[in-house]
Amino acid sequence: MIELQTPAYRRAAFALSFGSFLVFCNLYLFQPLLPVFAGAFEVTATKANWLLASSTLGLSVSLIPWAVISEKVGRRPVMLFSLVLMPLVGVLSLFIDSFWGLVAVRGLMGIALAGYAAVAVAYMADEFSPRALVVAVGGYISANSLGGIFGRLSGGTLADFFGWEGAVAAMATFTALGMALVYYLLPPQSQFTASQDSVFKQFRCIGRHIKTLILWVAMVVGGINFALFVNIYSVTTFRLLEAPFDLPVSIASAIFICYLAGTLTSTLSGRWANRYSPITGMTIGTLVTLTGVLIASIEHSAAVVIGLLVVSGGAFFTHSLAYGWVSRRAVQGKATATALYLVHYYVGGSLGGFYLIGCWEMGGWHAVTFGALSLAAANIVLIQLLGAKNKKVSLQEPC
Repeated sequence: MIELQTPAYRRAAFALSFGSFLVFCNLYLFQPLLPVFAGAFEVTATKANWLLASSTLGLSVSLIPWAVISEKVGRRPVMLFSLVLMPLVGVLSLFIDSFWGLVAVRGLMGIALAGYAAVAVAYMADEFSPRALVVAVGGYISANSLGGIFGRLSGGTLADFFGWEGAVAAMATFTALGMALVYYLLPPQSQFTASQDSVFKQFRCIGRHIKTLILWVAMVVGGINFALFVNIYSVTTFRLLEAPFDLPVSIASAIFICYLAGTLTSTLSGRWANRYSPITGMTIGTLVTLTGVLIASIEHSAAVVIGLLVVSGGAFFTHSLAYGWVSRRAVQGKATATALYLVHYYVGGSLGGFYLIGCWEMGGWHAVTFGALSLAAANIVLIQLLGAKNKKVSLQEPC
C-alpha cells in the first residue's frame, strides 16, 4: 500500500491530481461562454445551458460503464484511454457549425471525460492506505477546482481574442501534452485484482449501493450540493453581463478565481475527516454555502465576489467529505460506488442548471437566491438523515 508522505505517494497523488485537472479544464471550458453562445446562435439562456448540461449528462451516464470495465481491465488503462480521447473530441468540435451539433459533441466530451473521473478515486482506494486515501481525495478534489478555474478562465479569455475555436484548439493541445505527463508519472497498480464477477453481478452491486442508505443519501447530498454550487456561477455570468455591472466576458469569467476557496477547503477536508465527524463537516459546509448565497445577493461587485468565495469554500468542503464517505464505506465494488456518487453529482449539476437559470429568467436574482436557498435547506435535512442512519448501520451488506 502507498503510505502518506512517501515518494510513491507524492508521485501517484500528483499524477492523479493533474489528470483530474485536465478533465475539469475540458469539462468547464464552455461555461463562461454560455452568454456568447446564446447571442451567437440566437437561443435563450436556458437553451444555451445545453452546452454545459450535455457534457455533464454525457459524463454522468458513462460513469458506471467505465467503472464496470475498470473492474475487469484495471483502473490505469481506463484513465489513460480517457485522457487520449479528450483532445480528439476537442478537435472534432472545431468542425461543427450548428448549435445542436455542438451540443452533441460536448456530450461526447462528457463520455470521454467519464473514464478518468469514474475510476481515479477507486485507484486511490485500491493502492493507498486509509490515512493516505482521505488526504489524497482532498488533494484530488482541489485539482478539480483548479482545473475548473483554469478551464473557465482560459475559455473566457481566449475566446475574447481568438473566438471559441481558438480556446478549444489551445485546450486540446494542452491536454495532449498533459496526457503524456500522466502516463509517465502514474504507477502501475500493484493491489488491483480483476473482478471475476459477471456484469450482471456488478450491476446488482450498484443496486445494493443504492439500497444502502448511508451510501445513497450521501450521493444525493453530493448531487444537490453541486446543483447549487456550479449553477450559481453560470447564472452569475449572465448577471454580470447585464446592468448594473455590464462587464465583458473576459472580465466576468474572472469570477471563477473564487474557486480557489474550494481548493483550500477540499484539502482541509481530509484532515477534518481523520479527526472529526464527516456529518458535522457536511452540515457546516452547507451552512457556509448558504451564507455565501445570501452575501452574493447584495447588488455590489465586491459582495458578489465575497459571496462566491464563501459558496465555493462551503460547497467543496461538503463535496470532499461526501465523496470520501462513499469511497470508505463501500465494502465491495468501490469503483462502481464512487462512479455512482458522481452520477448523482453530475446529474444534479445538469438539472440544477435548468432550475437556477430558469429562476433567473422568471424572476431575476431574487428568484435565484430563493432557489439556491431551497437546495441548501434540502441538503441540511438529508445530512441529518445520513447521520441518524449511520448510527444504526456502519457497513453495507455484501453484494
